[in-house]
Amino acid sequence: MAGLRANQAALAIVSSNVANAQTPGYVSQSANQIELAGGAGNGASVRVNGVNRQLDQYIQSQLRTETSGGAYADQIANILSQLQNVYGTPGQDGTLENAFSNFTSAVQSLSASSGSTSAQSQVLAAAQSLAQQLNATTTGIQTLRSNIEQDIGNSVDQANVAMNQIAQLNSRLQSMNATDPAAASLMDQRDNAINQLSQLMDIRVVTDSTNQATVFTNSGIQLVGGSQASQMAFNSQGTLNATSQWNSNPALSGAGTITVKLPNGGNFDMIANNAINSGQLAADLKLRDKTLVQAQAQVDQLAAALASSLSDITKPGAGVTGPPAGFDLDLSAVQPGNSINLTYTDTATNTKHQVTILRVDDPAALPLQNTATADPNDQVIGINFTGGMASVVAQLNTALGAAHLQFSNPSGSTLRVVDDNTSAAVVNAASTTTTASSLANGNAQLPLYTDAGSLYTGKITASGSQMTGLAGRIMVNSALLADPSKLTVYNTSPTTPSGDTTRADFIYSQLTSANFTYLPQTGLGSVTTPFKGTITGFMQQFLSLQSNASATATQLQQGQDVVVSTLQQKFNSTSGVSIDTEMANLISLQNSYAANAHVMSVVQSMMTNLLQIQT
Repeated sequence: MAGLRANQAALAIVSSNVANAQTPGYVSQSANQIELAGGAGNGASVRVNGVNRQLDQYIQSQLRTETSGGAYADQIANILSQLQNVYGTPGQDGTLENAFSNFTSAVQSLSASSGSTSAQSQVLAAAQSLAQQLNATTTGIQTLRSNIEQDIGNSVDQANVAMNQIAQLNSRLQSMNATDPAAASLMDQRDNAINQLSQLMDIRVVTDSTNQATVFTNSGIQLVGGSQASQMAFNSQGTLNATSQWNSNPALSGAGTITVKLPNGGNFDMIANNAINSGQLAADLKLRDKTLVQAQAQVDQLAAALASSLSDITKPGAGVTGPPAGFDLDLSAVQPGNSINLTYTDTATNTKHQVTILRVDDPAALPLQNTATADPNDQVIGINFTGGMASVVAQLNTALGAAHLQFSNPSGSTLRVVDDNTSAAVVNAASTTTTASSLANGNAQLPLYTDAGSLYTGKITASGSQMTGLAGRIMVNSALLADPSKLTVYNTSPTTPSGDTTRADFIYSQLTSANFTYLPQTGLGSVTTPFKGTITGFMQQFLSLQSNASATATQLQQGQDVVVSTLQQKFNSTSGVSIDTEMANLISLQNSYAANAHVMSVVQSMMTNLLQIQT
């Protein structure tokens, strides 16, 4: 009878395996049979003691790790592909390259036509098209960031559901034997919840002797312990813009952060502590806070280069023969973000030094770092001009007095910089770089592009640089749209001669052949060796960089998909249900059942014969 019962139990398990062959997360089961030795000369027997799950825990662990990596690669490739759609197909309408090419061609035609009215209109139309393309690119990038912000919130909700489910199943399994058939079903559900969590973040699972699964991040944060689950939270900031950037200081952060509340009541910022390193959440955080921020910095730098290359006026100082010798500089046109440029030689070492003095009227933004400019070789000093010339002189003497430089204010807005008459330093050069504010200023420079109607000077405040988000705000100067003739007329007294192409030639030269240095935040070059080149060269470089990044991400995604698929197949081969195997087991069990039934039939026949003999 024990054999028949064991066969019936095994047949029931085969039936369950076949019925759940397509059930996600179901692990194949087998009967846990125990041989019982008979006593006093009786034969051995068998007893079914629950079920065994056919689980390869090592492969399961590897699969979860690679699943996290796969989800990370999928999300990176997906968003970078969408970013390529924002940039558009090279060579076609609706791209930055095409808009810039049309603009430079229109400027070239303006020069060739000696400033004809129709050529002026074409230049402004092309300039507006380029500005609108930069605006659209910014909108596309920030839409991606806003969508990711929403995705992070959804993923955090999913993680909380999975963690709570794991904790609840731990609680139910605590009083069960591991071979209990009901426990096997609960463990399948728990594994499925853990698998879902592994798609969101990198995790490590430890199962103890009481069948309790403890879940940690790979960085060591406990997410689930026994019947207790941590709770994650995300303070979504909704729609993001270029200035909405994450900061570890909540008061300064413009993007949501992920915190986790531990069962003991402690709170932990998972972003600030780099607690998530793989899975979809890690990919979303990298994309929102690094990849797409850098993409925005690239188009902002392009917009800033367009504006400042056409409006910046660098004026050398007037020499002061001395002794002490140096230069006089007129600061009347220096606006926040404009600079004073100095070069001096330390005679003791015969070393030349470059100093960039930036006007910064927000005290909270001071002092400045040397990275405030793209030049890796200059010393950057921020000076607050709001206190007047006396304050400017005092600040400069404090900052550079040790370099044997002296500053004074001979009169009005004039700044004098000389050596301190100790022969310890020589002032080699001094100049100011200011922003042209009017269209007819006597110079070829003009504010063709503005920052939403205001001058772009590159000013720095406590909230950041004016360059941040400029691509979304850049527009053609409304005064120029009202008077297109100023594309040619740069002076009114005396009036620029008819047919003069000075300004058109200047604009074309700045756009096509002038070289500039670009900030390393764009991903091109580095702090010590920033990228230098034309505006066209810079644009081509960052678009190529993004295209290559997208192609590489797609290749990594495909490779990771192969790894996950291979591990999944291996896991299924050891832990999944094989219909062929189950059919073979069914035939074997049927034969075994028939054999046991035959034994019982023989025993019954023997008992019948014995009873007949006795009667």
